Amino acid sequence: MVSVDGRDDFMRVLMLNYEYPPLGGGGSNACKYILKEFANRNLAVDLVTSSPSNIFETETIGNSVTIYKLPINKKDIHYWTQREIIAYSWKARKFIKTLMKENEYDICHAFFSVPCGAIAYLFKDKMPYIVSLRGSDVPGFNDRFGFQYVFLKPIIKKVWKDAKAVVSNSQGLKELALKTSPSQEISVIYNGIDVSEFNPNFDKRDSNELRIVCVARLIERKGIKYLIEAIGELKDTNIKLIIVGEGNQEEELKKLSVELKISDSVDFKGYINHNQISDIYKNSDIFILPSLNEGMSNALLEAMGMGLPVIVTDTGGTHELIDGNGIIVPMGDSNAIAEAIHGLMDDPETRMLMGIRSREIAERMGWSAVSEAYLRAYEELA
Repeated sequence: MVSVDGRDDFMRVLMLNYEYPPLGGGGSNACKYILKEFANRNLAVDLVTSSPSNIFETETIGNSVTIYKLPINKKDIHYWTQREIIAYSWKARKFIKTLMKENEYDICHAFFSVPCGAIAYLFKDKMPYIVSLRGSDVPGFNDRFGFQYVFLKPIIKKVWKDAKAVVSNSQGLKELALKTSPSQEISVIYNGIDVSEFNPNFDKRDSNELRIVCVARLIERKGIKYLIEAIGELKDTNIKLIIVGEGNQEEELKKLSVELKISDSVDFKGYINHNQISDIYKNSDIFILPSLNEGMSNALLEAMGMGLPVIVTDTGGTHELIDGNGIIVPMGDSNAIAEAIHGLMDDPETRMLMGIRSREIAERMGWSAVSEAYLRAYEELA
């Protein structure tokens, strides 16, 4: 423990996450909410992350959280090139050495096995570290990284082995990680949601149109094409699909909607600022996440917080959130998605009951509980 503001009972934490809003996705947002909670806790945190611009930036949350944003010369806020990952790793390692001359850290918390877990490993003789598994940092999670996993797997196993704790954000992701390292001890701390940001509207909208929303990066792993194909099977019904997000599949998916003659029924919203996303949910009837792999989706949690019934694929942490509030369908199966939509289309009462149940589940998963779980882990391991 170190002294902060004249008090001697503060723990000082070094946190590493190469992405922080507006960069990145679920792991980025989770980091932001955890830090907001930590600002009200009995600890001081320094986060080393990346700048969305080409200049070094700092940000503070309250009096005890400082965010250092290293200039990486990023080209796309949603995607990382190998050059950018290497740039962050090199600059973070150098900057951490500077921070450690000024501060004595009780523990290091690394989001993602690589690059952040690997960076923490380099300082293991100076401070203990824990690793948060988020998704693509676990071998086998993302087919796009199959070749990289071959080379990274030995590094990842070593990072996990020397960590004081390895924490997954879902039971499904933990089970996947154990395929890489069966003897590894892995705990689970789920993602959370700030339910105060989301106010569900259970009143029936005055519309005969069924509005379906999907919030996800437009990449192959999210399986959006199967959702669009499902809407194609239901083209003679009064359905509107709203897709929020950007990605390298955007033009391909737009072309698919044209080929299926449903372009008038599919609205590509592109990037929506996070503080406006609740309005999208509020005017929707069903949330669908057709991912081919997933950890613990923040978008799914947010949709549940808004009281929406959900249709999800049986992957990663999604099935852990379904308990009377939605339908689970097989991955990569547009027919199953279409059948699930059709089953809820003319049943507003079931949709409402599922939505109420979604909200109940979300209310149990606040970020306060998540941050408290991490804080207990820090105290046990430091």
